[in-house]
Amino acid sequence: MEKNLKIIRKWNIIVFSTIIIALVVIFTFFIPMKSKNTEMEELESKTPRKFGATYMTMNNPYFQDLNAELEEIIEANGDILIYRDPAQNQEKQNEQIFDMLEEGITALFLNPVDWITVKPALQACYEAGIPVFNIDTRVYDKEYVAFSILSDNYNAGVLCALDMMEKKESAKIFILDSPGTNSIMERVQGFQDTIADHKEYEIVQVAHGMGELEVAMDVMDETLHRGIEFDVVLGGNDPSALGALAALQMNQSQEGILIYGIDGSPDGKVMIKEGYMEGSSAQRPLLIATTAAEMAYDYLEGKEVEQYVVIPVTLITKDNIHEFDIAGWQ
Repeated sequence: MEKNLKIIRKWNIIVFSTIIIALVVIFTFFIPMKSKNTEMEELESKTPRKFGATYMTMNNPYFQDLNAELEEIIEANGDILIYRDPAQNQEKQNEQIFDMLEEGITALFLNPVDWITVKPALQACYEAGIPVFNIDTRVYDKEYVAFSILSDNYNAGVLCALDMMEKKESAKIFILDSPGTNSIMERVQGFQDTIADHKEYEIVQVAHGMGELEVAMDVMDETLHRGIEFDVVLGGNDPSALGALAALQMNQSQEGILIYGIDGSPDGKVMIKEGYMEGSSAQRPLLIATTAAEMAYDYLEGKEVEQYVVIPVTLITKDNIHEFDIAGWQ
C-alpha cells in the first residue's frame, strides 16, 4: 500500500511538472506569436496615407535624388508619395497642388517655383487642413506652412565670394540668377554682400539662368556674342554653372575664367576635379529629404517640430575634392 502511494505521488509530481512546462511553452511561444500576428494584421489593414510632393523642376539631379530618398522613406512606412513636375511654371504648380488635394493627400512637400505667387495653393492647403512642409527654398507667406527645411543658401554665396577673393585681387563678375526662386536669390545676395565694400570686384552682368542648364547655356552664349568681358561666373546652382561652362567651351572662351556653382552635385564635382569649375557650395539633398520625412511623421503624430531648419553648406574646391564622394551626394 505504501509502495502504491509513493508511485501515485511520483506520478502526480510528473504530471504537475508537465503541466507547468506546457504552460511556460504556451506563454513563451503562442501568446507572443498571437501578438505579433495581430501587429502584422493591423499593419496590413492600415490605410496608406498619401503624401504629395512638387518641385520647381525635375530636370535637375538634385530634385530627382531628393525625391527618390523621400519616396523610399515614405514607402517603407507603408504610405504613398505622389509627385508632380511643374517644369518651372508656377501656374501649373498651383494647379497640380489643387489636383493633389482632390486626390486626397494628407500632407504636401513643397518646393515652389515662385516663392510669392505660390500663395493661392498655400491658402487652398490651409483651408483644407493639409499641412505644407516647405523644402529647399522658402515661401514668402510662411504662416501657411508647418515647417521649412533648407540649405544655408545665403552662406553658400558667401563661401563662393570668399574663395574668389582669395584667388583674385580683382574681378569682373557674371551672375546667373533666377527671379522668384528664393534659394538662388539668397545665394546671389550672400555673394553680393560679401564683395559690396570691395570696388575691385565688379558685377558686370546679372542674367536669368532660371536654374536650368540649357537656359544658362543659351544666356551665356548670347552674352559672349555681345562682347561682355568677365573673368568670374557665379551660377545660382550647379546646372547654371555647367550651362555657362558648356557655352564657354563651345565658344573656346573658358581660359582664365573661374566658374562657381552651388549644389555639390556629382556632375559639378567631376568638373571641379578636372579643373573646369573652381568650386561649388555643397548642399545635402539626401539629408534634407530624411530630415523632412522624419519631421513630417512627427508632426502628423502630434509631436512638436522646429518650424525652421537650416542645413549647413560646405565649399568644395580642388583642394578638398578628395574628401567627397564624386559619384554621389554629400
